[in-house]
Amino acid sequence: MEIITTHKNVDFDGLASLLAAAKIYLRAAPVLPKSVNPNVRAFLSMHKDLFALPKVSDVDLSTIGKLIVVDVCKWNRLEQMDALRGKEGLEIHLWDHHPEEPDIDANWSCREFIGATISLLTKELEKRQCEISPILATLFLAGVYEDTGNLTFPSTTADDARAAAFLLDRKANLHLISSFLRPAYGPKQKDVLFQMLQNEEQERINGYLVSINNATIEGHTPGLAIVVDMYEDILNVDAAFGIFTEAKKNRSMVIGRSAVDDINIGAMMRTLGGGGHPRAGSAMIKSSAPEMLREWIVELIQGNQHASVVVSDLMTSPVITVQHDVPMKDVALMLRDKGCTGFPVVEGEKIAGIISRRDFGRVSKPAHLEAPVRTYMSRSVVNIGPGCSVGKAARLLVKNDIGRLPVVENGKLVGIITRSDAIRYYYDFFPE
Repeated sequence: MEIITTHKNVDFDGLASLLAAAKIYLRAAPVLPKSVNPNVRAFLSMHKDLFALPKVSDVDLSTIGKLIVVDVCKWNRLEQMDALRGKEGLEIHLWDHHPEEPDIDANWSCREFIGATISLLTKELEKRQCEISPILATLFLAGVYEDTGNLTFPSTTADDARAAAFLLDRKANLHLISSFLRPAYGPKQKDVLFQMLQNEEQERINGYLVSINNATIEGHTPGLAIVVDMYEDILNVDAAFGIFTEAKKNRSMVIGRSAVDDINIGAMMRTLGGGGHPRAGSAMIKSSAPEMLREWIVELIQGNQHASVVVSDLMTSPVITVQHDVPMKDVALMLRDKGCTGFPVVEGEKIAGIISRRDFGRVSKPAHLEAPVRTYMSRSVVNIGPGCSVGKAARLLVKNDIGRLPVVENGKLVGIITRSDAIRYYYDFFPE
């Protein structure tokens, strides 16, 4: 079976690319993630008879032999596709316009850093002389306009303009596009904007005027992106960030907007686990205090190089480890001699646990020092991949109240990153 899918929180570029790819890959079924933007949901509701798309949960992933991915190049931005990651014999085709480094290892890809992915696919449809109905042309043009700000964003290229002209020639409906691209703005959004304006603060960071605002929300609140757009316009700042915290679900949505090239919102949001473009982006973050998120944003603006630093840049490798059957007395000597606060415990090459100085608090008798380290080690091991952001590592360290994270790649221990590494990184002690 062949399927086509796109990123979570589907926008018009994602939906348009999904359906455009279906006209190229005729044997593939377009599969829609469950989470879609409110404007896209409204469009699909109006055209439900035309676009009855199956959800990811409706598909048996064990039967998939070919995966076509559009408008995204990261596995963590796909919905419920982990079972396909690393699947032997899976053929992957990738269409994307984002400048970030992909971690989806595709057999074939079409990647150009232009305004919208649908512009790439429209170019291919034109080349193949595929028939495009007025409603599809309208959807495709909505994707172009949304991701290029009506062809005004700096990432817009001549290919995006040519795609727009081609789609207008195919009777794309500009009135319909304007109605669906108009973000939701009602009493709920107005209250959030009023709350932000009451508490607004501005500061100079690297010579730019920036406002970072914490706001509380209750329940599902669509249209937060337009709230940040309006907030930026009203304050007339170089960059604006909204940290919208929903206490009941212990999560925060960070939305950023920038009017200058030196503050790359998309790169910053990718560091926080989200995504976007140079002028706009967002990230959903769980179990992090708004004050900490604010500090991360400031640090990312102060040192733009942070946006490209990953765990492998900071980790210690090779790793000092202890075998699971080593006596605790020998581990105590190792901790003293090496000046470390803890080690991964391994059984062969596999991580079995973590032993730290904290665990020696449970050693109450001299005889206990003869026991193997597996008796006292922590068996709940939280690890991280070498390509993950330092922000993700910091969140895991704080959330789990641990001092170190083993770095694992393809099941093998390749390094370790500690709380001290993260602190040095965030306070600009990153080594040359």
